[in-house]
Amino acid sequence: MLKGLAITPPVIGRISIGRVVEKNGKRLPEKDDQFTVTTQVQNRDGWMLHPLNESLRKATTGKLRAIPVRFLFNDPDLNLRAEYSLFDRDTGRPVCVGDGETCRRSGDAGIKELPCPSPDDCAFGRAGNCKPYGRLNVTIGDEDELSSFIFRTTSYNSIRTLAARLHYFSAVSGNLLACLALELKLRGKSTTQSYRSAIYYVDLGMRSGSTLEAAIIQARELDARRKAVGFDQQALDTAAHAGFSNGAFEDSDEDAAAVVDEFFPAESGDGGSHGSGHGETNPEVTPSLKDRLAQRAALLGGEAA
Repeated sequence: MLKGLAITPPVIGRISIGRVVEKNGKRLPEKDDQFTVTTQVQNRDGWMLHPLNESLRKATTGKLRAIPVRFLFNDPDLNLRAEYSLFDRDTGRPVCVGDGETCRRSGDAGIKELPCPSPDDCAFGRAGNCKPYGRLNVTIGDEDELSSFIFRTTSYNSIRTLAARLHYFSAVSGNLLACLALELKLRGKSTTQSYRSAIYYVDLGMRSGSTLEAAIIQARELDARRKAVGFDQQALDTAAHAGFSNGAFEDSDEDAAAVVDEFFPAESGDGGSHGSGHGETNPEVTPSLKDRLAQRAALLGGEAA
């Protein structure tokens, strides 16, 4: 195994609730209110759709807001990795990654381990637009059970909700997360920061028509069948943990450029970067209440004139 190279789950496609569009000569993230499943190939129009995108849409009467999934690993933290991340927008490479206690920061002298006070209390992070960044790996269908689709997000709501659900489902199922038949769900909410308009985030729940009790029974049956044929889930989790730990940063240089383009864009001045590509208003760049009141007062003053 090459040292310094993170060995991550094989990815055959992407799940997104946003896209990158070109406005005034700049590529900016644009939020959406439904899932899109794509390949890892881009053309002039963006990411090419995966065949599953069409088949999943045929199974619903409206927009694609639920995707049936399973997970590769029993350990919740292997399925969802979330960190405070800062990328170099010029090179696309990760510069600093931390968990709120310690961070790994790349510099001229190499990679150093430093304290991580979180973006709000870190001058280096504030200057470079450090933000939470999560990656969720799931399987869709049964064609390739050891390959996955990846959902990337900088949404506080998505990261917090998915982390809670994964740990809860793992606990109530007796650590059988990889055997549970679950569903990614798109949910909407309104906040003061979103000006009362809907923002969307990703949740995890039971598949339509199923219950938690039924899902646990099916998970135990699947676990028994896997053990009977020699499937070693614990060994798979151990191998995945070793692979993630093998590198300082998870994202490769190849993937990082696309990540920066969609989730860590340069400030545009027109609010286009607020959506993080996934329907989530970014609290670090949202105008404060004082700013909004001043803007409204200026607008009313202009109308009166």
